[in-house]
Amino acid sequence: MKDELAALVSEHPELEPADSPLGKVNAPAELTGPTVRHARPMLSLAKATGEDQIRMFCERFGGQVFRVSEKLDGLSLSVVYVDGSLDYVATRGTGTVGELVTEKARHVIPGLPVRIDVPGRVEIRGEAVMLRSVWAAYNEAHPDRTLTNPRSGAAGTLVLKDPAAAAAANRLLRFFAFGADRDGAALELPAGFEPVAQYVCASVADVMEAIDEIGRRRDGLDYDIDGAVVRLHEPAAFDAAGFNSAEPRGAIAFKYPPEEKLTRLLSVEWPVGKIGRVPPRARVAPVFVGGVTVENITLHNPRLIRERDLRIGDTVAVVRRGDVIPFAGRSLPEERDGTEVEIVPPAHCPSCGSELQVRGTGEERWCLNLQCPAQATRRLMHWASRPAADMEGVGDVWIERLAEDGLLKRRSDFYDLTAEQLLGYERMGEVSARNMVDSIASSKRMGLRRALIGLAIPMASEGTAKRLCLAGYEHIEDIAAATVEDLVAIRDIGPKVAESIVAFFARPEVREEIALLRERGVDLDVLDEDRPVDAAVAGDSPLKGRSVVITGAFTDPRSGARISRPDVTRLVEQAAAVTASSVSATTDYLLAGENVGASKTGKADKLGVTIVRQDELWRWLAEAGVL
Repeated sequence: MKDELAALVSEHPELEPADSPLGKVNAPAELTGPTVRHARPMLSLAKATGEDQIRMFCERFGGQVFRVSEKLDGLSLSVVYVDGSLDYVATRGTGTVGELVTEKARHVIPGLPVRIDVPGRVEIRGEAVMLRSVWAAYNEAHPDRTLTNPRSGAAGTLVLKDPAAAAAANRLLRFFAFGADRDGAALELPAGFEPVAQYVCASVADVMEAIDEIGRRRDGLDYDIDGAVVRLHEPAAFDAAGFNSAEPRGAIAFKYPPEEKLTRLLSVEWPVGKIGRVPPRARVAPVFVGGVTVENITLHNPRLIRERDLRIGDTVAVVRRGDVIPFAGRSLPEERDGTEVEIVPPAHCPSCGSELQVRGTGEERWCLNLQCPAQATRRLMHWASRPAADMEGVGDVWIERLAEDGLLKRRSDFYDLTAEQLLGYERMGEVSARNMVDSIASSKRMGLRRALIGLAIPMASEGTAKRLCLAGYEHIEDIAAATVEDLVAIRDIGPKVAESIVAFFARPEVREEIALLRERGVDLDVLDEDRPVDAAVAGDSPLKGRSVVITGAFTDPRSGARISRPDVTRLVEQAAAVTASSVSATTDYLLAGENVGASKTGKADKLGVTIVRQDELWRWLAEAGVL
């Protein structure tokens, strides 16, 4: 889909959507811990799925030598030493700014050298992975809190608050190094680092043979790989190739076809979602595919079930790539013995018995009963989730149990739970009960934006919640009183979303729930970090109401230090601007710092978008009262 979008945008650049993923490093929107600016950007790689794309890449650099290495499926890290001593370890983060994880890495990567025998500033880049054997052993020892797959296990390990406990539980990682440099010049890997497996190739044929060889060895490895990286072997040639806004031009990643394994489709369930959608979910005989043992798969929707002629009892090919939910790519009718059963979508809700409505081209089933018990439980889970109230330690299993027993019926019931009530449950100790209650109490400081997310308003995304806060709404009651006309006046909120918001807050049970949350001390007012500057102050700012794209590196005029992209984003949003990830015909300003690539500025020139340099940006922000 991304390749298709790139082809369309190349023909019609003026139609590129504001939230386009093109030219964007695959990275979190914000970093939560202490950060450091990378000496060189840690970029994503362009993707190739066929030999033709690899051949075109190699022919672009005729006469050069290439290096082909495994593309490990873990967490990219930058490990920096100064005069032989470990200075810091950082994640890739946004690509230009990484999150510091030095102390965590010391605990959970036991082979990471603390000292190296090389002077100067040395940076080693590589990938931290969780071995499949470590992942399997950890899950066997901790059946109550298993890790989904080695990749998420690696990433999750380096965000834990207590890395010493993770190490004690043998939740350990292994670091493979891609390469090293000293003060910007390529360097041999220092002693103590394990290099990633690689092949040096002089021709396209050699490159393809190396890719095939890595693919053949893939299943026998003790760690996950999802492709092979082809790059220019000589560091000088690689640097000379340069990079665009998100990718180095001297490297490309070959992605292997998604892994596919055969198993038997045992049954189909129709769970009810938080807003009433009833999707088909199938149970299959356990099969190891894509790095995890799969027992549940999605069948997408009733139309695809019919078109693929899927039946209970069928032998099906289960496909999984990356973090995509496993699905049935096809069935094998030739394996049938006549006992297979047709999959019939339900006519009534499996939870409340209400008649289901059929919607859309996928013929999806929807339960419209707002009092449906299954929907209520899913809404409780969503309220407790990280983007909303972020009740750490309150898992879905406990929410389901408490809902079944009647202790949780609505969101406000969370704040009435006591440790004494929880202690009545098996496998719930005093420490766990107290931690759960404390976590719920801490979540009261959620604020307006998170509350809007947690309410799961149909058609209203997390971005909608953010835009409502930036539009100047201070209290949730103000949004509840807004009209459709009020809401469509906000940039990027259309009539259907506005109508859905108004209809949601018109429901008596929603207004009652807001009152109950208020009674229990839950903060439903806008927080400072989500609030724009006072409208009177920002009234004359050129940024007010404008769509902007931020690119390049910025220096804080107050301290002279580098300022991260998320911090710049927060500043311009506080000045009432609307940020987007890529330049399009609707962009008003391209806010450009230092080291800006030619792609975005060239596109801005082509579309007539005004380029604003950082000196002028700082002046605008100062005039708006933000700086």
